[in-house]
Amino acid sequence: MRTRLIGLLVVLALIVAVAWQWRADESDARAHLLTALDPDTVSHVELILKGSPAQRFERHDGQWLTDGTRIADQGRADELASLAATPVATWNSASTFDEAKIGLAPPVAVLVLDGVRVEFGDMAALGKQRYAKVGDRIAFVPAQALPRAPRTASLPTHDSPAP
Repeated sequence: MRTRLIGLLVVLALIVAVAWQWRADESDARAHLLTALDPDTVSHVELILKGSPAQRFERHDGQWLTDGTRIADQGRADELASLAATPVATWNSASTFDEAKIGLAPPVAVLVLDGVRVEFGDMAALGKQRYAKVGDRIAFVPAQALPRAPRTASLPTHDSPAP
């Protein structure tokens, strides 16, 4: 009976230790994301890219809209919202950089997710990373974490008579 009790206590201690470690790992993982926002709960997205008109998206009843009434490209809006959970390699104080030298003055792109402003800069000199500024901190994020330009009208594919 005594060995069963000791075995049960050991198993219980292991379960508590695993739960504690899981909680600590989850907290540490959140610290290494670009924002604390959950992409699935983002309801307002604004994007400003150099050379493109500003874009705004609002989520109403699970559907993305532009201009408050027009149905938006759902994939595009979801893609922009997903940038909230971009993994961060390292965080640094903005005061340690000259923002003009890293493409943040002015930024290449500005993404505002539920009021959280993310500014995207140039590629970093080493590795496949780019600079991203949130508040007074600058992060190194994967190079592909830059919002893409909106789709444009495609060129006609039919043959037209020569002039």
